[in-house]
This record gives sequence, structure tokens and C-alpha cells, in this order.
Amino acid sequence: MRVILAGGGTGGHLFPGLAVAREFQRRDAMTEILFIGTSQGIEARVLPREGFNLETLLVRGLKGRGARGVLDACFGVPASWLRCLKIIGEFRPDIVIGLGGYASGPMLLAAAARRIPRAIMEQNLRPGFTNKMLARLVHRVFTAYADSSRFFPGAKVTQTGNPVRWQSLPAVSKWEKFTLFVFGGSAGARRINFAVLDALKLAADLAPGLRVMHQTGQTDFPAIKAAYAALHFEAEVTPFIDRMDEAYARADLIVCRAGATTVAELTAFGKAAILVPYPYAIYDHQRGNAEALAEAGAAEMILDQDLTGERLAARLRFYFSARDRLLVMAKAARALGRPEAAARIVDECYALARGERTRRRERDAAQET
Repeated sequence: MRVILAGGGTGGHLFPGLAVAREFQRRDAMTEILFIGTSQGIEARVLPREGFNLETLLVRGLKGRGARGVLDACFGVPASWLRCLKIIGEFRPDIVIGLGGYASGPMLLAAAARRIPRAIMEQNLRPGFTNKMLARLVHRVFTAYADSSRFFPGAKVTQTGNPVRWQSLPAVSKWEKFTLFVFGGSAGARRINFAVLDALKLAADLAPGLRVMHQTGQTDFPAIKAAYAALHFEAEVTPFIDRMDEAYARADLIVCRAGATTVAELTAFGKAAILVPYPYAIYDHQRGNAEALAEAGAAEMILDQDLTGERLAARLRFYFSARDRLLVMAKAARALGRPEAAARIVDECYALARGERTRRRERDAAQET
């Protein structure tokens, strides 16, 4: 089996694709995987470390780039499409899967031109413009939410859930202290970073029994690292965490955004969280994600505009004392999880590839007669 996974740019697009790639490899170690992305996206940093090959395209988004963006697209999209045709000719994929992000469009257009089986993965409840357009060209649309089907041709939709990167969390030695894990996605979240610092200053009396893991993102790392030096909390502060599975495994409580990948991981592994949805996400989809978990008793939601050090300190004190409440939240989160999502997507991809091989044999037989 040869598989192309196209897209990326952010962890929300890339990491579900990594989960699917790993599932293909788990089924058959001889599976050949090729990722298509850009040199500016997170994939350029993550995929080489994960042992996957990456081909990059020049394509970029148009939003917010004015006339220069239009000029870049006039060159980048056709050039990327031609490059994708060349990649398909050399790699000869059995299926192409779009992950979202700028690189998925040219590759899926090229796959359609070469009559390669193709699918897209939609991580959010409401798809963006690109995936809504690409849905016309693909054979399957894999969605995380049942309600997403109203945005796509119904016959193509398969609700799988959002794939997560690990089959299970690793067995790690739990720290004796209550462990708070803070992150804002692969690039960090300034609002969360500084609100957590303010909260810890107000909750300094918890320091003897509380340990912090804080992923800051590159931009805020120097300032946040320096600020922790003035606090008395035991803390691990880093711009990016490679072994997120170990961090999840050690965490008693998580403070984070509510992106689709994060929510999928919280529910797959049953982790209690305070969710602060990113307010500028398209269609405000992070708020919808957070509300779904909060309504199920799996998380607490604090809106970005309501996030203050005082409020967060109060919630930290509450959960520090009410460990039983965290167990209830974790159980509710696990009930919402779809840890089998990657396996379901791979099942469907194998079926698509088999169907195309059968059709080709039938066409060849018809031509011979």
C-alpha cells in the first residue's frame, strides 16, 4: 500500500494525519507513506523527527495577504499542481488523503486528474471553504462530528471521530505532587501563558504540593521561563513538548485551548481539563468543542475574555482540593472518546483502494475483449 497524506500547517491538521500514518504502518510494516506540506508549516519540523518523508510545495494561503497573496497564488497553485502530478507519477499512490491546510488542495486536484482514490479528513464541526470545495472531488469525507454531514454530500460522509496519535498513554511514574499541565497548541497561547503565571502568584501557598508542566510556544518562552524563576513552584517550562503522551499521562489537570485535536486527545485518554477556547477560530469552532465537553461534565470552560489570574487561581484551588471531581470529569471525558478513529479511517481507505483496483481490472478486461 502506498499512501499520500497532504496538508498540515498546524498541529491540528498534522497530528491526526500522523495517527492515520501510524495505523497504516501497524497494519502492514511495508506500507509506504509520503507527506505533502510546506516548508513553513509544523510538518517541516515534526515529520523528519517522526521518520516520515515530506515533499514541500510553494502554495500559501490568501487570507490577509492582499494583492501579494493573489500574485503568489497565481504562481503557487498551478506550480504546486504540476509538482503534485510529478509526485504522483513517481510515487504511484494507492490513495491520497487530504488533512486540511494549504497543501491539500493541489494534491487532491492532481489525484483527481490521475483518478487516484481520495479522501479528506475534517477535524472541526464546521468545515472551512477549502474542504467544502474539495468534498466534490473526493470519494470519502471522514468527520469528527455527526453534525458535519450537513455541510458535505451525505453519501460521502463517514463519521469516524478525530484520530489521536497514540493507541494508549505510556506507563510513567506519577509524580507525588498534583500535576498541572498547561499548553496552548504547538505555537503556544499568550493569553493562557500569562493568566497561569498570574494565577500561580495568587496561589503561592499551593507550591509545596503542586508541580507544573508548561508548554509556552517559541514566542513567549523567554519571558515565561524568566517569570517562573521568581516563583516557588516546581516547574518544567519548554517552548515545545515532543512527548505529549508522557505529559498527558502525568497530568492531573490540564489548562489548554479547545482545538479539535486537543479535544480528541482529552477524550480518548480521559483527562480533566479547563478549556479556554481560542476566540478567533473560524466559525468559533473551539467554543463549540469546549461547550460539548462542559455540557457532558468532562471539562470546565472559561471564555478567553473571562480568563483572569484571579478566576484561574480559584479554580486551581478547587480542583487541588477536590480530586474526586477530577476523577468524575475524567470518566465523562473518556465516555466521549473515539480512540478507534484512525482504525476506521484506514479500514475505509483499504476498501477504496481495493475498489479502484477491481475497477481497473474490469476496465482492462473490457478493453481486451
